[in-house]
Amino acid sequence: MRAISYQRPGGPDVLELTDRPVPEPGPGEVRVRLAFSGVNPTDWKSRSNATPGPDGQIPNQDGAGTIEVVGQGVDPVLVGERVWVWEAAYQRPWGTAAECTVVPARQTVLLGAAPSFELGAALGIPFLTAHRCLTVAESLPDRIGPGSLTGRTVLVQGGAGAVGNAAIQLARWADATVVATVSSPDKAQLAAAAGADHVVNYREQDVVAEVRKVAAKGVDAIVEVSAAVNAGIDAQVIGLHGAVAMYADDGGAEVTIPVRAQMMPNARWQFVLVYTEPARAKVLAVEDVNAAVQDGAVRVGREAGLPLHVFPLARTADAHRAVQDGAVGKVLVDVTA
Repeated sequence: MRAISYQRPGGPDVLELTDRPVPEPGPGEVRVRLAFSGVNPTDWKSRSNATPGPDGQIPNQDGAGTIEVVGQGVDPVLVGERVWVWEAAYQRPWGTAAECTVVPARQTVLLGAAPSFELGAALGIPFLTAHRCLTVAESLPDRIGPGSLTGRTVLVQGGAGAVGNAAIQLARWADATVVATVSSPDKAQLAAAAGADHVVNYREQDVVAEVRKVAAKGVDAIVEVSAAVNAGIDAQVIGLHGAVAMYADDGGAEVTIPVRAQMMPNARWQFVLVYTEPARAKVLAVEDVNAAVQDGAVRVGREAGLPLHVFPLARTADAHRAVQDGAVGKVLVDVTA
């Protein structure tokens, strides 16, 4: 089978198209014939820094395809089911940048007949991250569903990014009021398309003033893409028992927080990384995200605020480069092309 792999850490050029034996699933595992692979920032960061095992590393955590073989202990009724895959390459050599991957059965989720494989490959890391960001506040439920955030206000810093888009879609599905910040008119259109109720261009508007117009007593959750830059703003708009969920790293930057001002609302500043979050939180996230998919509440494409940038498998290096360079939207690899 065709697979992208790398033998040493480095830039996108270390990724090579190789021919590998088709893997066989072990006990509790399934083999998925992939259609699309999703690329996330952690994929290129891992490729840049982590030394692969002796047989190399197939990158990319997310994907979507069809289960074609199951291992011992897995119900054979799953064969032929369309699924989305999450966390395929974390501490494992088999990512999704290949015609097939092998993962534990629990890391595949039934997609159903209607949702596209493109949507399935875009879920994983961005949507699980967004779910965690929307549920860490003490004042909020740990499950997301229709009506679960009624009466709540969410601030999404960076509403045109993949996680920002996921947070907007999930929060609106749960009936929250969503304020999103962006840096340009084009990104404002994307955030609005995702479902944001209010969009603030932080280059032209006073974010604190605009957020306070919507939530005079402060917001319940902040989904934060750049804490080092936005901490001062977040501290001024977080509400009672709210949480600032920080899911991205500005190249090793440090965050300064005004302690006394955050003591008054009993605010929580929470670091978020899907791979090491509590197991129960991850299980709930997978269930809730899939419920949103089955409910038709999650979409991809420019009309959903998430433009797709699709590369063939042989150009996975270009796909990694696009994410590394800050492509707006979601980068996918068409494994079948």
